[in-house]
Amino acid sequence: MNKTELPRDIFDKIMGGTVIPAIPLALDEKRRFDEKRQKALVRYYIDAGAGGIAIGVHTTQFEIRRPEYGLFRPVLDLVSKTIDEHAAKRNKKIIKIGGICGRTPQALREASFLRENGFHAGLLSMADFAEDPVDVMIGHVREVAAAIPVFGFYLQPSVGGRVLSYGFWREMACVENVIGIKIAPFNRYRTIDVVRAVCDAGRENALVLYTGNDDSIVSDLLTEYRIVSDGKEKRVRIKGGLLGQWSVWTRSAAQLFERVRGIAEQNLPIPQDLPALGVQLTDANAVIFDAAHNFAGCIPGIHEVLRRQGLLAGTWCLNPSQVLSPGQSAALDRIYASYPHLSDDDFVKTHLGEWLL
Repeated sequence: MNKTELPRDIFDKIMGGTVIPAIPLALDEKRRFDEKRQKALVRYYIDAGAGGIAIGVHTTQFEIRRPEYGLFRPVLDLVSKTIDEHAAKRNKKIIKIGGICGRTPQALREASFLRENGFHAGLLSMADFAEDPVDVMIGHVREVAAAIPVFGFYLQPSVGGRVLSYGFWREMACVENVIGIKIAPFNRYRTIDVVRAVCDAGRENALVLYTGNDDSIVSDLLTEYRIVSDGKEKRVRIKGGLLGQWSVWTRSAAQLFERVRGIAEQNLPIPQDLPALGVQLTDANAVIFDAAHNFAGCIPGIHEVLRRQGLLAGTWCLNPSQVLSPGQSAALDRIYASYPHLSDDDFVKTHLGEWLL
C-alpha cells in the first residue's frame, strides 16, 4: 500500500490537518477490558468533532501487547469496528491510526494487522531502537512503510521514547510512504530539529506535521515556521494534532482547533486571548499528565477526567502501580475551578446515555 491507495477523502483530511485524540483503554474494577465504555469513548470522540482516532499508542497503554493480557488485537478490532459503525451513522469520514511498536518482525505483524482491519496509517514508535544507529532505524522505517502508510513519532524520552537526531528525521522524511510526523518530544529545540529536517529534505509539501506536544498545543498550531533551506525561506505549519490531551475535553479541543486553524489559514493577526488560553491549557495538561512527578500519573490523570464525566468507571490501568500521584486529584480540582471553559462537561452530560448504550 502507498499513500495514493488511501481513500482520497481520508488522504486529504490527513494532509489538511485535524483533531486526532489518542484513545485510552477502558477497564473495569477487575482490570478487564470494558467493551461498553471503550465503545462509548469512540462515539464521544466522533460526536465531539474529532477527525480521527489513534489506538494502540501510549495513551492506550503499551502493555496491551503483552501475552499475559492479549489485548492488542481485540481492543484494536473493537475500536476499528465501532469507528466504522458510528462514523457511518453520523455520515462522517474518520481517520483510523494504529500504534506500531517493537523491532521489525513485531512491527511488521502489527502493520499487517492494522492494514487487514481497515486502519489508514500506523504511528511508528522507535522506542525499541534505543541504541541503534540511524541507518538501522531507517531500514526499519522503510520495511514498515512498505506495508502501511506511516506517521513518524517523536515520543518524549520520559515516557519511553529516545532522543532522535536531525539526521534521522531528514532521512525519514525521504522514505516513501511516510505521510506525516507526530512531533512530541516536549522540547522546543527538538521540535525545530524535525521541522528543519523536513525542509532540508525538500519534503515540506509531501508530508504533514502534527503536534504531539501536549505542553505547547496552541503555540504549535499558531506558529508559522520560517526555515532557511538551500538559501531560500520555507514557510511551514503544523497542521493538526495527535494528542493524549485531546482524549479529554475533546469537544472544546475541536472548537479551539477550528478557531486556530481559521486564523492560521487566513494569516490573520493573533488575538491576545489565544496565547493566554494556550498557557491555561498547558497548566491543565501539567496536572492531567502529572508533570510534577515526571509524568508518572499521566494515564491515570486522563482516566480521572473521563471518570468524573462518567465515560470511564474508574482510573484503573493494567499495571496496578499506575495510579494518580499524591496531590494530583486536588490539583485537578484547581484546574476545574480555574478554567471551566476548557472542559466539555455539559456536552458529555447531554449525550452520555446514548454513548453508553
